[in-house]
Amino acid sequence: MKYASNNIRNILIAGHAGSGKTTLTEALVYFSGAAERMGRVEDGTTISDFDPEEAKRKASLSASVVPVEYEGIKYNLIDAPGLFDFEAGEYEGIRAAESVLVCVSGRSGVTVGAEKAFQLARKNGKATMVFVSKCDLENANYFKILEDMKIKFGATVCPCVVPAKLDDGTPVYINLFSQKAFKYEGGKQVQVDLPDIGHRFQGLIEAMSEAIAETDDELMEKFFGGEAFTTEEIVEGMRKGVKDGLITPVFCGSAVNQQALDMLLYNMHKLLPSPEHNSVLAEDAAGEPVELTCAESEPTAAYVFKTVADPFVGKLSYLRVVSGRITAGASLVNARTGETEKMGKPLTVLGKKQTEAESIGAGDIGAVAKLVSAKTGDTLCDASRVVRLPAPVFPKPSLFMAVTVAKKGDEGKISSALARLMEEDPTLSYLNNAETHQQIIGGLGEQHLDVVKAKLKNKFGVEIGLEAPRIAYRESIRKACQKQGRHKKQTGGHGQFGDVVINFEPCDSEQVVFEEKVFGGSVPKNFFPAVEKGVRLAAEKGVLAGYPVVGLKATLLDGSYHPVDSSEMAFIMAAKLAYKAAMPEAGPVILEPIHTLKAHVPNDNTGDIMGDVTKRRGRVLGMEPDEDGLQTIIAEVPLAELANFTTFIRQTTQGRGWFTTEFARYETLPEMLVPAVVEQARKLGNLDESGED
Repeated sequence: MKYASNNIRNILIAGHAGSGKTTLTEALVYFSGAAERMGRVEDGTTISDFDPEEAKRKASLSASVVPVEYEGIKYNLIDAPGLFDFEAGEYEGIRAAESVLVCVSGRSGVTVGAEKAFQLARKNGKATMVFVSKCDLENANYFKILEDMKIKFGATVCPCVVPAKLDDGTPVYINLFSQKAFKYEGGKQVQVDLPDIGHRFQGLIEAMSEAIAETDDELMEKFFGGEAFTTEEIVEGMRKGVKDGLITPVFCGSAVNQQALDMLLYNMHKLLPSPEHNSVLAEDAAGEPVELTCAESEPTAAYVFKTVADPFVGKLSYLRVVSGRITAGASLVNARTGETEKMGKPLTVLGKKQTEAESIGAGDIGAVAKLVSAKTGDTLCDASRVVRLPAPVFPKPSLFMAVTVAKKGDEGKISSALARLMEEDPTLSYLNNAETHQQIIGGLGEQHLDVVKAKLKNKFGVEIGLEAPRIAYRESIRKACQKQGRHKKQTGGHGQFGDVVINFEPCDSEQVVFEEKVFGGSVPKNFFPAVEKGVRLAAEKGVLAGYPVVGLKATLLDGSYHPVDSSEMAFIMAAKLAYKAAMPEAGPVILEPIHTLKAHVPNDNTGDIMGDVTKRRGRVLGMEPDEDGLQTIIAEVPLAELANFTTFIRQTTQGRGWFTTEFARYETLPEMLVPAVVEQARKLGNLDESGED
């Protein structure tokens, strides 16, 4: 069925892991009559958690689109993961939605995931609504949660439906708009007498009226005049307040037992903005702002908010159509690449079920398979109006592990399989470290990389192990040392002869610096490049642990040659011999990489983080306020000490904190740690000199 844009609501369902997001999505599908029975997260039978890994772990790992059609309105629900390792789902979904429904558990209350979802909605200027689930449970405490929300979300919080209990313990829900109470039997609404909740009732009505009065001058006058608002005024004032971010309406119910879902759906329709009333700002080719209107008569512009890489079906691109419409065979320009993409058959997606559609209209969400160049964050548009919507900034990987291959010969498969996974997960990174000869993958945490490992095996048949990555150390010297290198070999015909005197000294360069100060032609000019080459080749391995040498200046001072036996090779060997003789006497040291750490943490945790940084041999450089009400601690920490920092900061800040690191420089490794690094180098074969000379 085709829906006009004013009858569509695109809603991201976000919140903490275990707060009931997937269960609520499932309940709304069942309540709307689209499913014959309601799936359960515990049984792995839900529509939105259809990936085998999600069923196995009993948790959402990526955002899934679940359209619910009810009483002429289409609700495109985007069920986002609550686990912090899979935050990418929220960042993807928020760009496709006009509204965010923050799910809060009636049992565990306002947790970090709910706070982060609320902040993300506010940061992106999205209308926000709260649903307190599990309200029929014995230990649910709605009013305590409400107070908590006012502290953490601010004064915009406005209760609209509140739970109560009848004398026999039956849960009922009071609708503050109509001031009526309802109980539920098999998901069906039954009106009951308004239970007595004491002074709270009048307080809630007044709080709601005050919030509505602040949205309009006329309503404010009426409020101060002591007049009661009509139902229409309440709904319209609430709708305007929600759209402008002045009101965050709070609803409640029980998804499992199908309680108060009708009130939630009705108010999602009445209070949350439709795409029709949400103009979107984009940029044209010249970088000038362009306002896109949500109408099918406009040139097409669609945003790719999510990509799924399936080894059998191929790539599936989820699209939010901002203007115009998507039809099969249409040619659209990818604003990022400038290439033309031919659209396949548009699809309506319900979890893993894909249904062919005639078109995807303005304001709606759908998918297209097998697009060639399109990736998450791209804008596909009509050639007559090439525009680019802002791409999301995803969290950067913070935990890096080295890949070990279970089966020989799978090394080549890993990079292509990971490239496919990186298409669907922008928070995943992969690189081949040329220095340590390791394949490194980066993610948001241990669970994230564990899921990547499982997907590689199940989807692509590649089995891998994960281990701590090796550190790319360097070596240098502390003092000057002058040595002679003399290479002489006599064989049957021409011999080999090269003789050099080289001074080695420390310098500030990150490379090896070569100079010559030869007098009187003791070494002919045409052999200078060979001497330099010999020094550079030798400096690829230090004498302590076999790591490359930096900060070394080699000056050729003297030497001798033979008119027949001297050759480039002979002088290369002579330079190497001088290097090997000098280095042990030049005060060799091992250098370790130092990274600049920027840790974004709540004020209460700054002491713990700074203390931990010091334990990791780090230096705190300073602290500055962050835009999200956090503090940014700036420090310099050795890379070798940052291995489990992701887990530490997550545990210490309960998931509120995050960090980035960037290479700063190399510094001398403390003497007490040198033996361990040398021993590790010996095991890796860094000091194996077989095949030399």
